[in-house]
Amino acid sequence: MNATSTASQGPADLLPMREPGIGGGLFDVARWRFLLMLLVRKELRVRYRGSVLGIMWSYVKPLVQFLVFYIALGVFFKLNKGTEAYAVYLFSGIVGINFFNEIFGNATRSIVLNADFVKKIYLPRELFPVSMIWVALVHLVPQLVILMGGALLYGWRPGPLNLVAGVVALLIVAVLALGLGLLFSAVNVLFRDAENIVDLFLMVGTWASPVLYTWDMVYRAFPRWLWLLYQCNPLTPAVELMHYCFWYPATSHEALAKAVPPHLAVWSLVSVFTSIVALAVGQLVFARLQGRFAQEL
Repeated sequence: MNATSTASQGPADLLPMREPGIGGGLFDVARWRFLLMLLVRKELRVRYRGSVLGIMWSYVKPLVQFLVFYIALGVFFKLNKGTEAYAVYLFSGIVGINFFNEIFGNATRSIVLNADFVKKIYLPRELFPVSMIWVALVHLVPQLVILMGGALLYGWRPGPLNLVAGVVALLIVAVLALGLGLLFSAVNVLFRDAENIVDLFLMVGTWASPVLYTWDMVYRAFPRWLWLLYQCNPLTPAVELMHYCFWYPATSHEALAKAVPPHLAVWSLVSVFTSIVALAVGQLVFARLQGRFAQEL
């Protein structure tokens, strides 16, 4: 090949050809992290446009939610009498489940809500669901601050294992929610019923994990096979890990005997595995369907 023909080649001639609109999946997100941060800022700006309180809603909403559940279940049904530091128990579960709900719900709608970007320019479509994790993290931090402050009032003194449990719980929730968000965001482009199905999942999810009640109530009320099925829900061990991080160190020695459900470590590993599988399946379905996004939107 002579010098003239080599010089005439542009960058496009040197890159391998691939199907338009198909990228490297989640691996592309790290390379496009600057655009990811722009999407996060855009989402937060749009969400709080015209709002007086702005980001302060991150404090107000979970506090109101906590008060409603505490009065309804803690006071009227007297769960606060049988559960030491029930306020910490309740709010730690709410923080974990809210983190899941926000990522999953917003990720499901992310492609449809960003239809103009999807139709007009190429960028990794996974950026939209992934950006919802960062938006949820912005709202998670104020809730964690409130939770830690309340736990300290009850004498919260966490050890390294407690803190590790809290980190693992949030990772399980984030990975699971992203995997399901990738799956349902792709399906939602083709069938808009998907987001209504997700809303039903989110409504049931709060009651299908030990957020508002203690695990031993389920253990006593149901046969063992149903208890095992209950534990197979990845959110159940994740919520229990949140309790182990924030509630467990704030309880007395008398309450510790029934604080941790049996085989929590084993079920936590099952949840980690299930979340990774959900992420892999979600990415696979997303990659298969994303070539149709522009024409369907």
